[in-house]
Amino acid sequence: MYVHVLIRASLGFVGLCLVAFVQQSASGSRTTQDVDECAEAIDNCSIDAICQNTLKSYKCICKSGYKGDGKHCEDVDECATDYNGGCVHECINIPGNYRCTCYDGFRLAHDGHNCLDVDECSEGNGGCQQICVNMMGSYECRCREGFLLSDNQHTCIQRPKDGTKEGPTCMDKNHGCAHICRETQKGGISCECRPGFQLTRNMKDCKLTCNYGNGGCQHICEETDHGPKCSCHMKFVLHSDGKTCVGDAGNASNQSNPVSVGFVTVGPCFPAETCAVNNGGCDSTCHDSVTGVRCSCPVGFTLQPDRKTCKDIDECRLNNGGCDHVCRNTVGSFECSCKKGYKLLTNERTCQDIDECSFDRACDHFCVNSAGSFQCLCHKGYVLYGLAHCGDIDECSINRGGCKYGCINTLGSYECTCPPGYKLHWNRKDCIELVKCPPGLVAPKATLTCSKMGKKESCSLTCASKAHYLAGTSHHKPSEHILSCGIPILRGKSCIGSVCVPTLLFLSVETLAPPVKQTASFKIKNAKCHLHPKLTGRTEDRGRTLGPGLNCLVTFVNLKCDSSKKAKGRRARNPSNKEVTRITLELEAEVKPGDTTGSCNLSCLRQRMEKQVKTYIKALKKSINQERFLIRVAGLEYEVAQKLPQAAPPQENCGPGWERDSGRCVRCLPGSYYHGEQERCVQCPPGTFQEKEGQLACDLCPGSDGHGPVGARNISSCAGQCSTGYFSNDGFKPCQPCPQGTYQPDLGRTLCFPCGGGLSTKREGASSFHDCEVKVQCSPGHYYNTSVHRCIRCPVGTYQTEFRQNYCISCPGNTTTDFDGATSVSQCKNRQCGGEMGEFMGYIESPNYPGNYPANVECIWNINPPSKRKILIVVPEIFLPSEDECGDVLVMRKNWSATSITTYETCQTYERPIAFTARSRRLWINFKSNEANSARGFQIPYVTYDEDYEQLVEDIVRDGRLYASENHQEILKDKKLIKTLFDVLAHPNNYFKYTTRESNEMLPRSFIRLISSKVSAFLRPYK
Repeated sequence: MYVHVLIRASLGFVGLCLVAFVQQSASGSRTTQDVDECAEAIDNCSIDAICQNTLKSYKCICKSGYKGDGKHCEDVDECATDYNGGCVHECINIPGNYRCTCYDGFRLAHDGHNCLDVDECSEGNGGCQQICVNMMGSYECRCREGFLLSDNQHTCIQRPKDGTKEGPTCMDKNHGCAHICRETQKGGISCECRPGFQLTRNMKDCKLTCNYGNGGCQHICEETDHGPKCSCHMKFVLHSDGKTCVGDAGNASNQSNPVSVGFVTVGPCFPAETCAVNNGGCDSTCHDSVTGVRCSCPVGFTLQPDRKTCKDIDECRLNNGGCDHVCRNTVGSFECSCKKGYKLLTNERTCQDIDECSFDRACDHFCVNSAGSFQCLCHKGYVLYGLAHCGDIDECSINRGGCKYGCINTLGSYECTCPPGYKLHWNRKDCIELVKCPPGLVAPKATLTCSKMGKKESCSLTCASKAHYLAGTSHHKPSEHILSCGIPILRGKSCIGSVCVPTLLFLSVETLAPPVKQTASFKIKNAKCHLHPKLTGRTEDRGRTLGPGLNCLVTFVNLKCDSSKKAKGRRARNPSNKEVTRITLELEAEVKPGDTTGSCNLSCLRQRMEKQVKTYIKALKKSINQERFLIRVAGLEYEVAQKLPQAAPPQENCGPGWERDSGRCVRCLPGSYYHGEQERCVQCPPGTFQEKEGQLACDLCPGSDGHGPVGARNISSCAGQCSTGYFSNDGFKPCQPCPQGTYQPDLGRTLCFPCGGGLSTKREGASSFHDCEVKVQCSPGHYYNTSVHRCIRCPVGTYQTEFRQNYCISCPGNTTTDFDGATSVSQCKNRQCGGEMGEFMGYIESPNYPGNYPANVECIWNINPPSKRKILIVVPEIFLPSEDECGDVLVMRKNWSATSITTYETCQTYERPIAFTARSRRLWINFKSNEANSARGFQIPYVTYDEDYEQLVEDIVRDGRLYASENHQEILKDKKLIKTLFDVLAHPNNYFKYTTRESNEMLPRSFIRLISSKVSAFLRPYK
């Protein structure tokens, strides 16, 4: 064996320790193999202890921050000592550790224990409109000469001239109140203090208490009859200012020369340091142990290699602190924040996109949300202005809408008009003569043909074009259907070729004679309406044909089939009613004045046509009763009704005009038609189009040569239209280029527009005014005047975004511009004052919000709450230009008089939110902008609440902690949260609509703690 002796002398004391190390020789007795109980997890140590293996056994040692025998460990409450864990303000014990926190208005020092004053004025001027003065633990706003501080303690109100009102008022310069002035009902004034202050005996001054900014003390505040008294935590001494605490110099010298009593003998062996002196040399918490002192650090700090010093942990360096977006390290902790367009969830880590589209009045028409932003879109025929609003485009202001004659603007669209004797072309812009048929075009015909073979009458209705089918409500064997062929005359429509378009002019008798009209009705007993393709074709019989064969004469037929059940006789008792089908035919035939002769005038022609129509009606009646009436559409023959005994067996198809899609019947879409033989919808072939759904045929394109796209949905999709810079008589090929000095920007036109003013173009086929050789190039905001050949600024109410144009565009809707020469639609502004004024909730907003408000505008709003209710207002943010001396002003006061008590007044941008109560029961709100300014403006919500809650509401909105953090500020900017809070304030019973979980998910914990403490204090007298 070897014996070693260790002698240690320290500060005049000598301790002798004998430490024996026994080293067994290799030839010693053989021992059994040791079992590591800690590794095998068969120890009996506490979950809060560390297991240390020993020879043939193990021992348990409680972890730092715990005490006990190792088998039973309990948390050490570092905060329960007089030392308060070393925290100068608040110490929060947590399992195995602790955390120091500071009062509002202070921040944690780098040692994790001391608290230093926060300079609120260094960021955003503390939210003060004019002057911010920092103080220990707090700050206060002040105003310049000529202004007084409003009740919200942040904004300033311009003081009116003295002597404008009899008696003392709160608007007087020397009203005497230190903080808040109230006008009483009897005409006097009374004074109040801000939260954390007490009104003194003179009922004017306010005395500071420890409840506001810790009474101005850095460490400890104690209430006395003379006001707060400051003292310091151990290790610190009070500065001569009576508020600040500094390190104890005497204590520091002792720390550098420790006394000898700081060492004790541990057991028979180790003398060691003790926490009783110099805190064991630890920066933070010191623990005495069998091996000496052991230092530990509070949460948010880490022990350095010297095992004494604590250093702040920069949580943001590791995985961004768990923050989704921005991580800002603070002493002993960190803070997460989000980018614009996102909000921080209550876990204070996750950022969630703000769905602006879920807000009320986000966009006039469509809203498309995106990550961190959103976009407003408008219906066709409207344009976006003011970021969120949609206004009708005045197409007529853009080169008269491209119309040849006249242009009428409508909401979301426009219409071209024609002079008497003309009608609108199919392109809806050009005008053509009524009786003139362009060569090569076939007029649509509805031809009625009847033939007789023996006693059998056979009639057929052939629809060459413009067949319109309307099925009943049921797609399978409908009880009603309507089929029209051709085009009606004198029904508010103008027709050319195979196209019929609405017109604003009726035809004159001199131009076109009224048609012959006849209506006939036929009954078929025990039959049912059933439009279906005829299975076996019939050879077309040659017979009499109704209607002149000239192209310009149009025949129109409207057939309606309706089935219903009626009892046999009025008093029939037979429950099985028989089916009765009624077919109604409206016939219309044209009489052309040009067909008159010397022997037969116009009246004679009409009589002949009327006689011929009546003859066909008789034949029709017989053919229908004999089931020998057919309709020919798109080369197929259809029957309109069937006798019930001969009715076809139940069909699996959906019927004419329908097809089956995914197990259900749907109408044939525009651009397609129902193919009777294939019993399905097929696309319109080239050279045809179909605008409507559920049709039996497609219409021919004008001048169709069988070319064009498949499935055309409208006539503008037909092939062969003249391209830009070209024109023709009908708008279709063959086309010729626009002559020099003219241009054409549209497809399918019959004319070209002259440049005007004798201007020419460089070449034929010009497609824009840009091609006209002007004498000067006009910039945006101007148009070229062809009379004087110079650029003219766009008048007020118009704008032009492009270079080299000969027109200005009218502002959309009810908007106008501030000045002439506007270059963008964003300069078009609505001058109407916005807002909704309700008794319980409402809002006001500047004109054109969220776009810039117009110059030289004035708005007046009045809030008149019901009896026994007060007004609370939240200004989330307000944007007013600050370039001039208060050119734009928002003021809230009791009435229009400048001497009436004022609640709020500002002429500056204020991005930090603020909430305040009105100083009067009613509010008169006025906003003015001067002739030169414009800015985004404001949207300000308000709520009226029961006056019984006045003390609670004012206590909340005047507390600086409401605005202390970005998270709290975002609450007052969150439209949904404000709406929810206002809902509860206006109607307290609505509180029960929101569960505790919903409240916790909507609001940060710090905000809930703030509100809860206020509510508890308010309700305490009633408990």
